[in-house]
Amino acid sequence: MPINQFLILSAFLFCTGVYGVLARRNGVLVLMSVELMLNAVNINLIAFSAYGRDVAGQVFALFIITIAAAEVGVGLAIVLLIYRNLHSPDLDQIDQLRG
Repeated sequence: MPINQFLILSAFLFCTGVYGVLARRNGVLVLMSVELMLNAVNINLIAFSAYGRDVAGQVFALFIITIAAAEVGVGLAIVLLIYRNLHSPDLDQIDQLRG
């Protein structure tokens, strides 16, 4: 398969993730959009790694997957605390948490 198809898929997924981060107000959907952007970057890294016959891109993709798992844990904890205090996962109400 040519590399162009992977790059187009990756660009579409990344743009969809950026739209989700900018347009959504729900904390869980924002986290899902960030994960979508990280997966788009992984597709790029693996596609270029396979194209150049180098393993470095695949190793970086594994590091990104590890960082994404940690980000999900911390992000869901933050969203859960926001939901406990405000009874809504709406990110527009975060300024009400100021003391």
